[in-house]
Amino acid sequence: MKTVNTKVIGHLDCPGGGQVWIDGTTLYIGHMAAPHGTSIVDVSDPRRPRVMAEIEIPAGWHSHKVRAANGIMIVNHERQGKETPEFGGGLGIYDVSNPAAPRMIVKWKTAGPGCHRFSFDGRYAYISPSVEGYVGRIAMILDLADPAHPEEVGRWWIPGQHAAGGEEYPWGDGPEPLCHHPLRLGERLYVSYWHHGFFILDIREMSRPRMVAQANTGDSFPHPTHTCLPIPGALKGRRVMIVADEDVSKLRPAAPSFAWIYDVTHETTPTPIATFQAPGIDLDGSPQPPMTGCHQPSERLAGSIVPFAWFANGLRLVDISDPFSPREVGYYQPDPPAGYQRASSNDVTLDERGLIYLIDRQRGLDIVESMV
Repeated sequence: MKTVNTKVIGHLDCPGGGQVWIDGTTLYIGHMAAPHGTSIVDVSDPRRPRVMAEIEIPAGWHSHKVRAANGIMIVNHERQGKETPEFGGGLGIYDVSNPAAPRMIVKWKTAGPGCHRFSFDGRYAYISPSVEGYVGRIAMILDLADPAHPEEVGRWWIPGQHAAGGEEYPWGDGPEPLCHHPLRLGERLYVSYWHHGFFILDIREMSRPRMVAQANTGDSFPHPTHTCLPIPGALKGRRVMIVADEDVSKLRPAAPSFAWIYDVTHETTPTPIATFQAPGIDLDGSPQPPMTGCHQPSERLAGSIVPFAWFANGLRLVDISDPFSPREVGYYQPDPPAGYQRASSNDVTLDERGLIYLIDRQRGLDIVESMV
């Protein structure tokens, strides 16, 4: 273990996770592999995290993403094998007003492999489902004003995905379009679309999302676009967005992926103004193993220091107060979990106390205090 300007104050030995989210002092972990679905953890004492409830998922599926707000928890159901076909893909929607006793309200089903990552603001869920008649995954908005009866209020896709609508598929043998997940800020959705880059959508009229802009770093760099995180407010007079490329599924062998800073002040022409790579992991541009580089920034922010989960290189704290020159101000390099050769830090979030929660996709959760 190596630390700079960070201190580990708590640890939970648990199955590996794909996402971690906190609501108050309740932590939610979406696990990578069946039978482990979701764990609900009391972190009121962060030095002694305590599992309150666990939800299992059948073989052939995983439930590795989770968000919670207003007493409602949403988890994804996505195909990860061939077993249990009757389970089906979609979302599990739970009442967690008593987090120690989660109660499923309804399962929202979709066709195909199911739903990948998503966000949730307490009423609307912004999701990435596979849908009958469409190629890959699209962007969709669900209204959960009545969580027992989720209502689709809008969908958007890249022209060419709607096969059942007669759209011509223009990508040949290239990677199919896969919406990764949408994030909302104000009247915009910032939608990562894997190897098809990212899109900014106007959702003032939710039933008819309208594309404002698009961009793709994939022409020059072979990594898929994982997350587009708009930053509230202005930095040096500019509106900016973090774009995290994921260090997996590369189109060709390449050096580790990294994060971009885009200027979206003039949102119809998003412009890259900086990049950030964890120091020392890309010495000469040569290819390295997958899951060495960037994965995911915290989608909850406090100030200008952004925690990142950087796969084998742990937690990185990146100061973007000068968006033209992001710089690392601290890190936590965890030891590999028992039985593994490297760490695989997969997701990270913050709580109102400023504590950082870092989940390893293989095993274990660390609770970290920042000294900056």
